[in-house]
Amino acid sequence: MNGFANAAFLRAAASPADLPPEGPPEIAFAGRSNVGKSSAINALLGRRGLARTSKTPGRTQTLNFYELGEHARLVDLPGYGFARVPLELRAQWRSLVGGYLASRATLCAVVLVMDARHPLTPLDLQLVEWLQASPRVAPFIVLLAKSDKLTRAAQAETLRAVRSRLPSATVELFSSITRQGVAEARDLLQHVLQAGPPNKKPPVKGI
Repeated sequence: MNGFANAAFLRAAASPADLPPEGPPEIAFAGRSNVGKSSAINALLGRRGLARTSKTPGRTQTLNFYELGEHARLVDLPGYGFARVPLELRAQWRSLVGGYLASRATLCAVVLVMDARHPLTPLDLQLVEWLQASPRVAPFIVLLAKSDKLTRAAQAETLRAVRSRLPSATVELFSSITRQGVAEARDLLQHVLQAGPPNKKPPVKGI
C-alpha cells in the first residue's frame, strides 16, 4: 500500500498543547514564506488541494499535520522571513517551530524548500546552521522548488552550487508544475521514513 496515495489532513497546531501525540515517523517541511512548501507537499501526495496554498506570504500560521495512512506523517511548518507578520506572532511561531524541531522524538528529517532562483538566502542559511547543530533533525533534505523557472543550464549550475555549499544535505531540483523531481523526492522520503528517527529506527511498512 502506498501511504502517499492515502494521505489525509490530521491536525493544525497553533501551540505545543495542540500537537498530536507522538506516533508514527514524521518529516517536516520548512522554508521561507511563499516558497512553495504546500505546493511541494501536494505534488508529493498527488493531491491538488490537500495542503492549502496561498499567494499571500505568511498565510500558514500553524504546524499542519498530514497522515500517510497509519504509518507516517508529513508536517507543514509556518514559513519564515515575512516582514509584515507582527513581531509578536513571529516570535510565537519561532517558539512553536523551534520547540517542535528540537524535541519531537518521532521526527525523521526536515525538508528545506528553497526557491531555485534564489537559494541560500541568509534566512535559509540560518535554518541550515540550526539544523546542522541539532542531532534530532539529521538528515535534512533540500528541494530546489520552482526549478521550471530556470533553463537547464541554470538548473545544473544551481544544483552544483547548492550541493557544494551544503555537502551534508541531499539536494534535488523540484517543480510542482512540471513534476520534475517529484518521483525522486517521494522515493527519498519513503526511504527516510522506513529508516525511522535518528537513533531510533523502528521498521515502517506500507509507506
